[in-house]
Amino acid sequence: MTHEMPQDDPNSARRRWMSVLARADAAAIEIRLGACPPLPAHERVRGPESGLVMVRGRAGGTGAPFNLGEMTVTRCSVRLPGGRVGHSYVAGRDQRQAELAAVLDALLQDPDYAPRLEAAVIAPLEAAQQARRAERAGKAAATRVQFFAMQTMRS
Repeated sequence: MTHEMPQDDPNSARRRWMSVLARADAAAIEIRLGACPPLPAHERVRGPESGLVMVRGRAGGTGAPFNLGEMTVTRCSVRLPGGRVGHSYVAGRDQRQAELAAVLDALLQDPDYAPRLEAAVIAPLEAAQQARRAERAGKAAATRVQFFAMQTMRS
C-alpha cells in the first residue's frame, strides 16, 4: 500500500521521504547510507533535542477533540555548506535518527543528490516498512472473529 500524494502538491515528495525517515530507526538508515558516498559536513542549526508534544484525539474519529496524552519527540535542524536546510521530527529520543533525517531532508532537496538517495535509502526503507505493515495486517486478520458466522452456527 503506497500513500499517493496529489501530483500538483510541490511538497508531496518531501512529505513522503520525511514520513519514511521518521519511521526508520538510525541503524536502518545508516545501513542504507553505507552504499552511498559519505554525507557532506553539516552545521547543526538546532538540536538534536528531545521534548514532549501533546497528542490530540477525537471520539469516534469525528467527535470533539481531546488531549490523549504526551509523546516524546526529537527534533533537529541542519544546514549544509551550500545553504540548504533540513529539518526533522521523530518519535522517541533517538538523536542520531533525528540528525540523519535532517541531513537527508536537506540532501533530498538537492536535485544532484535526490535520485541516488531515493534509490539507495528512501525506496528500500519504504518497501521494508510496507512489508512489515502487511505482515502485521496479516497476523491481525488471522485473529479476526467472524461474529456473523458464529451466530449462524448456533442456529
